[in-house]
Amino acid sequence: MIVEQVWTGNAYRNFNYLIACPETGEALAIDPLDHRKCLGHARDQGWNITQVLNTHHHGDHTGGNAKVIAATGAKLLAHDGARDVIPGVDKGLGAGDVVRVGKTVDLEVLDTPGHTMSHICLLSRTDSPALFCGDTLFNAGAGNCHSGGHPVELYQTFVRQLAALDERTRIYPGHDYLENNLRFTLDREPNNRKARELLDTNPNRDPADALVTTIGQEKEINTFFRLENPEVIARLYEVFPDIGPSPDARTVFVKLRQLRNDW
Repeated sequence: MIVEQVWTGNAYRNFNYLIACPETGEALAIDPLDHRKCLGHARDQGWNITQVLNTHHHGDHTGGNAKVIAATGAKLLAHDGARDVIPGVDKGLGAGDVVRVGKTVDLEVLDTPGHTMSHICLLSRTDSPALFCGDTLFNAGAGNCHSGGHPVELYQTFVRQLAALDERTRIYPGHDYLENNLRFTLDREPNNRKARELLDTNPNRDPADALVTTIGQEKEINTFFRLENPEVIARLYEVFPDIGPSPDARTVFVKLRQLRNDW
């Protein structure tokens, strides 16, 4: 499996992705908002984009569909529940479905509600596993729930699906929010040494050559995985005394998401 992370450089800091089969040159384009860059990268590599997949229906993920499909004839894949909000879906997907790219790439569909209620992630269960997670999971952060999602659903996705993944799983999100997310983690957990080291050692990093974290790293630097950390809980109790000194994990997650909304 060949992964090309395409940095758009736009105001929303989107990442687009091309996943190619090394044997056939067939490629899958994930959320190809910047159609020019995606088509150009595929052309330069000699790849043929045969499928486009949207992780969810927001315009900054679907806005390049028409141009990519017009140029390639690719089929459009999305969550089956998003057919009414994503025009032209050729194949609706659900949990456990497999997206095949060429002869060698199989990607398992995860149904991951929270950012929206019809959001999917793609998981490669290979020797070096990878998760293409749209706006569900970010490097050191979690998606918001402003436009059709729900924080409790996002919590369930995190604890039931993401936390259970192989810790070597590489994380490929839909946006580059790493710096702000690390700063939020440190605002909630000032003594998080791993988050501090990562923030301090990447002051001038280039999103076009982005750091790829793993689930194992996320559990160390991402406050949305650190729901039982005493410092996180104690500082949350200072802001929300009504939760008591020993809130359950769901309450911690939801309150963290509330804080991040305005942070």
